[in-house]
Amino acid sequence: MRIKGVIFDMDGLMIDTEKVYNRCMVRAANELGYPMERGHALMLRSLDVRLAQALMKTYFGETYEHGKVRKLYHQYVDEYFTSHKIEVKPGLFDLLTYLKERRYLTCVATSTERGRANMLLEKIGAKPYFGHFCFGFELAHSKPAPDIYLKAAKEIGLQTKECMALEDSPNGVRSAFAAGCCTVMVPDLTQPDEEINPMIYAKVDSLLDVKKILENPKELEKK
Repeated sequence: MRIKGVIFDMDGLMIDTEKVYNRCMVRAANELGYPMERGHALMLRSLDVRLAQALMKTYFGETYEHGKVRKLYHQYVDEYFTSHKIEVKPGLFDLLTYLKERRYLTCVATSTERGRANMLLEKIGAKPYFGHFCFGFELAHSKPAPDIYLKAAKEIGLQTKECMALEDSPNGVRSAFAAGCCTVMVPDLTQPDEEINPMIYAKVDSLLDVKKILENPKELEKK
């Protein structure tokens, strides 16, 4: 099956924001009295916010209130972005230009809220490269459920097996794989483990390497 569309995650894949989010989440939780550590915050990457409450309660008890943590977390994130440049991941615009020139269909599939995602994409100048956008927060189930990738494929008029999904986190990979996409992982803060490895078509070091995969359709057909 020939790949006709490429669906991009955003945070940690296109922009180097996950390290900022991680620090802000830990800081917010700690200041509210919850002993959150980096490992706990990593579990929240691309996770449906509605699942985060139950997950974190298993670590911090029934009194944990993710809504309060998230509110303070957003305050710290906003403060950071008002005074710091948003870092773009290596190879992003080379890949986007390549896809545009070859008429691949593109879509963003992110768990980030619409307003924040649009702001970040506009700031880095990436928004014009995408014809469609899907926001997990607006769906009944976001990542790691497959809904967002099923919707993204529908938005660009393709079957999921005709779409390559680019993800950096385990929850994102789970979502794309469950939807039936050809999933390529570009790890950010964590590498794929024994659970994730069977779900990915390939792991690459940067977005620049995605072109090599797209240029070798015979390998995709063998998969």
